Amino acid sequence: MKITTTCLAAVLAAAATGPLLFPCNAKGADTPKTGESTDLQTFWESPLFQNQFLGTYGVKSDIEPLVTSTEREELESVLALMGTPKGQAQAKAILYKTTTPGHSGTFDFTLGNIYFQEEKLEFAAAWYKSAINKFPGFLRAHKNLGIVSVRLEKYDEALPALTKAIELGARDGLTFGMLGYAYAMEEKDISAESAYRQAMMLQPNTIDWQLGLARSLFRQKKYEEAATLCAELISKDASRADYWLLEANAFLGLRQPLTAAVNYEYLMRLGKLPASAMNSLGDIYVNEGLCDLAADVYTNLLASVNEPDVNHTLRNAEVLAMRNAPAAAHRVLKALSERVGDAGLPVETKKRALKLEAKLAALEERPGEEQVALLESIVKVDPLDGETLIALGRHYASTGELERGVFYFERAAGIEACEAEACLRQGQALARAGRFADALPLLKRANDLTPRDSLTRYIEQVERVSRAKR
Repeated sequence: MKITTTCLAAVLAAAATGPLLFPCNAKGADTPKTGESTDLQTFWESPLFQNQFLGTYGVKSDIEPLVTSTEREELESVLALMGTPKGQAQAKAILYKTTTPGHSGTFDFTLGNIYFQEEKLEFAAAWYKSAINKFPGFLRAHKNLGIVSVRLEKYDEALPALTKAIELGARDGLTFGMLGYAYAMEEKDISAESAYRQAMMLQPNTIDWQLGLARSLFRQKKYEEAATLCAELISKDASRADYWLLEANAFLGLRQPLTAAVNYEYLMRLGKLPASAMNSLGDIYVNEGLCDLAADVYTNLLASVNEPDVNHTLRNAEVLAMRNAPAAAHRVLKALSERVGDAGLPVETKKRALKLEAKLAALEERPGEEQVALLESIVKVDPLDGETLIALGRHYASTGELERGVFYFERAAGIEACEAEACLRQGQALARAGRFADALPLLKRANDLTPRDSLTRYIEQVERVSRAKR
């Protein structure tokens, strides 16, 4: 979840006075209610802000540093300048001169607020820390330091600052919401859940807190609660793809894949379904035995992305082939070929695609010539593909072209990893042809390389038949 940047007035109101003066709207956008001005000068000059900012409006001495009458005059002169960017620069220069170790921490805090406004967050954090060093119980400084630390993604600093602010009496939704977000980013989801629930109680219409809670619940595998909260979020704004995706993930956690598929289909028709989720949708259909629908999704994915993931698409087609859906697999493979072609593909990728095509040809019982042509194409791409060399050897041996088959077997036997299998298949082919004397050395070599009881018995049988024929 990304925390939206709060409008200037809302940030400063929260920073200076505690509760937000400009509450977030129902969609979480940080805009003021109708009739409330976000004009900087109007905000700085408002009596409410001036009184609270200067500490004259219900200040608690245990959570605010004391300000002497002289310091108050200095702050008032600074405040009078802060209605315009030029005046603010002058105010900052004055504060630099007047903020000394002996001055109230309110001066340091004020400089921190100015830097906060200017989006110079590292400087803001440094001045808030300076204010806290002068007055350790400075609630607003702890709170603002926590918010700035969240913005800086320094969650290990945000957590103690926000926790201290709450300990000192902060009870607003923003503080609890920021605390929940920091806990979530530190993967402390139980604590995040508690903080988000507090934030929602105080700011029930702030979407960020509801979404944060839903995600924390999901990560804790509280899928039913997460799905319920997602449904509420969707009812408020059905255009947000992240709501639909999170709800879909919750449905998957509840083992309701086809219900999740409905969410994915809805987003796919809107053009808002990410590639990873589109793959998940295809996988759902495969697992449910809906291979034609899966092929539709996989081909749509190919058409929708700028750079197709060739290897992942091949994996999709291979899975369909394993599910005995050769037509669906062939459709995906054909779409991939039309999209990327063969130019520039790595050798292993080309070989993988050709092997899959050969497998599909066998599953679809295409003519033997077509299957052999595909195997020959693989060998052209990689002359050392032992598995394909053996397949070609078996094909030619079984179709009466024994010598041509032997040629491929011998090529495969020259590859260490394939030697045992090649010797076995060649020996079997020769034995079937009655050439026992030629077969036995090959069969024994295969058994030496990979000993098997069944092969030992087979060799003994071949030897008996060979002796009987002499």
